[in-house]
Amino acid sequence: MSLRILLADDHRIMREGLRSLLEKQPDMEVIAEAENGRTTVRLSRELKPDVVIMDIAMPDLNGIEATRQIVAESPGVKVTALSMLSDMKFVREMLSAGASGYLLKDSAFEELGNALRTVTNNQTYLSPKIASLVVKDYLGSISTDDSSTSPVLTNREREVIQLFAEGKTTKQIASCLYVSIKTVETHRKNIMDKLGFSSIAELTKYAIREGLTSLDT
Repeated sequence: MSLRILLADDHRIMREGLRSLLEKQPDMEVIAEAENGRTTVRLSRELKPDVVIMDIAMPDLNGIEATRQIVAESPGVKVTALSMLSDMKFVREMLSAGASGYLLKDSAFEELGNALRTVTNNQTYLSPKIASLVVKDYLGSISTDDSSTSPVLTNREREVIQLFAEGKTTKQIASCLYVSIKTVETHRKNIMDKLGFSSIAELTKYAIREGLTSLDT
């Protein structure tokens, strides 16, 4: 039986190239594509693919938050990150969110195919460069741990930060998240208080630095 795959990437040419390569594999089938994280979450819930190939820097809802929601809502769906981002911060966040694999976009296609088959067998796949980063990060964490100094934001607060950073208004965010304007304003106040910020500009810089959004989304 073929692996049922959902492609999530905000660049159409990337999705088309991957679809063309994947559909040449006798044991793989691309069942849908998504250009942002929120659509990816919805399609994962509706279609229940075997695996999602997830970009990280996507508009509306980034790949990290989308992965977290997919794993919570559709535990049988595996997520493999395919990204240009090799910074350990993004790797750590994706794995913490529940991704089963992480590859870089400069990987050979054969490696991607191997990764997809690996994660659907309930194993973890990390490309060699990423695996090396994970080991170094683990060894470094034995002697240094700065997590206690980081502000603790809820998943919903991280969503709100991304949407504000992408220029959406309070009303638009409320509509997007199906909540009241007052609720969004409360989230914004809580976020500002936790981070010690006083402007949306500071929030935008934070969102970019933390990988919640990017300048090219």
